[in-house]
Parts: sequence; structure tokens; C-alpha cells
Amino acid sequence: MAVESTDPFDSARFLQNLTSAPGVYCMLDARGEPLYVGKAGNLKKRLASYFRSGSQSPKTRAMLNQMVSVEVTVTHNETEALLLENNLIKKHRPHYNVVLRDDKSYPYIRLTEEHAYPRLTIYRGRRREAGRYFGPFPSAHAARETVNLLQKLFQLRQCNDVFFRNRSRPCLQYQIKRCSAPCVDYISQQDYAHDVANAVLFLEGRSRAVINAMIRRMEGAASKRDYELAARYRDQITSLRRVSEHQYISGDNGEYDVVAVTGRAGLHCVAVMMVRGGRNLGCRTFFPKVTGETGTLEVLAAFLPQYYLDRDAPKLILSAAAVDDEMLLQTTLAEQCGRRVSIRHPTRGEGKRLLELTLANAEQALRMRLAMDAGMRQRFEALQEALDMEQLPTRLECFDISHTMGEDTVAACVVFDEQGPLKSDYRRFNIENITAGDDYAAMRQVLSRRYTRIKRGEGRVPDVLCIDGGKGQLHAAEKILEELQVEDVTLVGVAKGPSRRPGLEQLFLSGRNHPLILPGNSPALHLIQHIRDEAHRFAVTGHRQRRGQARHKSPFEEIAGLGPKRRHVLLKQFGGLQGVARAGVEDLAGVHGISHELAERIYDLFHRDG
Repeated sequence: MAVESTDPFDSARFLQNLTSAPGVYCMLDARGEPLYVGKAGNLKKRLASYFRSGSQSPKTRAMLNQMVSVEVTVTHNETEALLLENNLIKKHRPHYNVVLRDDKSYPYIRLTEEHAYPRLTIYRGRRREAGRYFGPFPSAHAARETVNLLQKLFQLRQCNDVFFRNRSRPCLQYQIKRCSAPCVDYISQQDYAHDVANAVLFLEGRSRAVINAMIRRMEGAASKRDYELAARYRDQITSLRRVSEHQYISGDNGEYDVVAVTGRAGLHCVAVMMVRGGRNLGCRTFFPKVTGETGTLEVLAAFLPQYYLDRDAPKLILSAAAVDDEMLLQTTLAEQCGRRVSIRHPTRGEGKRLLELTLANAEQALRMRLAMDAGMRQRFEALQEALDMEQLPTRLECFDISHTMGEDTVAACVVFDEQGPLKSDYRRFNIENITAGDDYAAMRQVLSRRYTRIKRGEGRVPDVLCIDGGKGQLHAAEKILEELQVEDVTLVGVAKGPSRRPGLEQLFLSGRNHPLILPGNSPALHLIQHIRDEAHRFAVTGHRQRRGQARHKSPFEEIAGLGPKRRHVLLKQFGGLQGVARAGVEDLAGVHGISHELAERIYDLFHRDG
């Protein structure tokens, strides 16, 4: 910690005793807090450039006015300086550095290899466990989409080993054709191994090899007159070709990132498009902390080392422009990865097109961030911190149940994104065939219906799933999500506190024994209260509508086999409901579309007491 001083910084004396070796420098303010961290191949030459009059930018002048001392660390070489600079920037987050938010980890797809029937799952963290890893993916959503696609194409299991061992009948995954049910021996180990091999080829970008292998197996099944199996291979081939047409952007097994940056109104956005095995896995956007007038080239130069020095870099990085110390960064990344890493700047062809596409993604994300309500953004960021999430959540769902003494039960699902309520994605569900008043059964039914549809590709899995209720509702939700193998979703049970007053809510989280209680002024709590109250409002409105319809419904509308069209014909034929009530069985049966049996049921409705 530097000692506070009121004396002006003597740059001449400082430079006179400074070494010309490579190293890292840290400019400190009067409190000893880092203002800026930088690296240099020649410390004396680099720091001297700051004190030349007339060559300083407004941002540099403002920094030097606050600086009272400089700490210097000498390194053996520039590579060591680059790594140390990156660590110090992430540790201290200096005010005048471009600072990238430090995401904890990226999702991968992991294929277990120690089991006779390997499992396909999403994985985060250091890759210490045995198995094959594919990725990284830019977001949990991209990883989930790929796993769902693989399940649809190859029907590999996603359940954990405990769930697998304790099955006596197939789960919902088999019923919706997302698993071949190896847990109950519905598929042989050899056939399952073929599906695993094809899934690996697909993840490696070798879809043509998968299609050729399936064609051979389809022809073999057809020659043995096993037409049902041949039809299955035919459907898989059709799906694979459709996926290849829409998701592959290069004919080879390309592995590279495309990086573009844009800025406006003091805010910068960096977009990274990930291509693995020739497939576009999606684009991820970052909004680094920037102080003062900072150009996009400076942001790009700061982003590349901070982003890639902490993860496995791809073989190729495409960026729009060259940056300082680019050769040094390539050498350092190659040493870390154990293979060559290239940074290129295409000006034509496919590379240029991909850069333009990535830049368009960055500009769109920047427009959305500038348009986004500052309060809502603060709430999402606070929720990420409160729930200790790997990435900023972008989609929240909340479920609530409403009924009167167990009758006319309605479940509601509301959805929030970064803009707030996303009413186009709201859904209501009429709950049937449960014990009256059993909220747990109602929650199980609505979650099963909702996420079965999503697993079929009819929607998107949220980042956070809120349930209005405590531990009981949370456990009911956990069982359904496990049954459907919905993973990487943060599940939250929102229970009212002992006094049921707003601001005292208890948040029950999966895997935690004790509830999380946020302070009453927490933006994260305000967001949860908002979505919980909106779900309650939407559920109550739906319940009242259903109850009102039931009260105004005529018994005439409940006769089995008598639909709206036949009712209309009867009312028109007999001049209204009273005419129908006075008609005899033969008169009713004489109307077109009314059988004698149906006529008797209609007659009995109006003559029960006779």
C-alpha cells in the first residue's frame, strides 16, 4: 500500500533510476489504489512516453493528475509480463483500464466414457472428470440447444447414473422420443454405441460421415426387411441434412472465433462468435468497463488477452484489425495451449462476411443495452450475484397456481427478459384430473406439460425458474425437471416470510438447506417480487375467467357428442332452447346429424324429473 503524499510526482528522478527490462507497472493514487496497470518490453521507454508534454490524451492527463506513485515489477520476458498484467487487472480492476467482467466458466458438453451406456450432459468448471468434452459454448442456451438436438437425432441418455440404475420402466424422455431407454434394455449396447459414435462425429463437425454411415445401416436394415428400423434411419438422415443446411457455415471442420467491437455513447460492446466443427454455436456479447474517451481498437486490444489467457483458445481468431502486441499474444496462447494459435484480419471472402455478421450482433446488443431500462439491468445483475450464477440471466419464468376450494384450478407461467415482462410468452394451463386443492400435483402437472413441450423444441428453457411456494413446491419442481432431464436451470422457491409481509420473502434454492433472505432494498428481491406478483395476477385472472365460464355454461353444452355445429342446427330448427326442450325423441332424431341415441340423451336432459 503506497503512503499518502501531497508532493508532486518527480517523473525525471523516477525515470533516471528505472530499468529498461521488461515488466509491469502499476500507477497508484493518493490512497494507494491502482489507477492503471500496464506491461512493457522496455519499462523505461514505455513510462517515459507518459510524461512527454504535448503527447498526452485527455484521459492520460486526468490519470496523471491523480497519480502519486508507480510500482514496477520486473519480469524475465514479455510473455511473463503479459500474464502478470492480465492477473493484476482482473485482481484490482483499475479505474483507467478496460476491464472485462470475469465470467467463472463456460459450458461444455460432456460425454461420459466409463459407463456401458455413456451419458450426454452439460458441464461447467475445470475439466477434471473423465470423459470427452466438446465446446466451449457461448452460453448455457447454446449448449442446451445442442444437447436437445443430439437427443432428438441420436436419443442418447441425459439422466444421472442413480436415476438410470433405479428405473423399472422408461421415463418421459422415451415417451417424447428423446431417449432410447437403455435403462430398461430397449436398445442393445452395440446399437447404443453406434449412436454414441455418430453423436461424436456430429459434434466434431463430420456430419457427412454420419449421414453416410446411416445410409449404409438403412440399406442393411431394408435388405433384412426390418422396415421399421430402416424408417428410423431415414428420418434421422433427413433431420441431419436439414440441420447441416441451416447450422453449418463452413465445409471443413473449422474451429475459430470471430471477434468484433463497436461503441456508442460511452458504452462498448464486444461480440464473440464461436465456430466449432464447422458449426456456428452462437454469439456472446460483453460490455467491458471503459473510462473516458476510449476507442474501439483500444477496447479490442485490452479484450483479447483478458478473454483468451484464462481459457482454451481456438486454433484461429478472426478480428477486424491488428492490435499492439499481437505477436506476443499469439506466442503466449500457443505456449498455454500446446499448439499454434493464429490471429488474422480477413478483408474479403467468408472471413469478412463472418466479421460483418459478428459486428451486426455487437451493434444489435449495444442498441438493446442502451434501450434497456437502467433499473431493470441493475436488477438482473443483482440477481446474478445473489444466486451466484455463472452468467447474467436473460430469461426468467415464474409459475403460480390459483383455484377456489380446489375447483377450476388454473396454473400460470409468466416470462421476463432484460426488457421486463415478455407477455407474448405468457401461458395459462387448465389443471385437470388431480385431487382438489393439491397444489403440489398441480405444479407437477403444469411443469410437466410446459417443459415437455420445450423439450420437443416448442420454446426456450429459462435461466431462472421461480416457483411461488416453499420447499414442497420446490421439491415437486425438482422431480419433474429430473424426469425430463432439464439441466443448468437455477430453481428458486419464493415463499412468504412468517408474517407474510412483502420484503421478508424466503428464497429456497436447490441443494441448499437454509433459505436465502435478501434485504428489503435488494434490486434482486424487487425483481423476484415483480415476477412473482405478475404470475399471481395472471393466474388469478385466468381462474376467474374459467370459474365464470363454468357458472354460465348450460348443461345443453355438456352433452357428449353434441358439438357447437349440431347445437346450432338444433336451435335453428326448433326456434331456440325452449323449442328443443319441448321436442320429442323422434323429432330430435329427424334433424340432420342427430342419431337416435343422441336424441335420447338430449330428451333425457330436459325430462329428468318426468
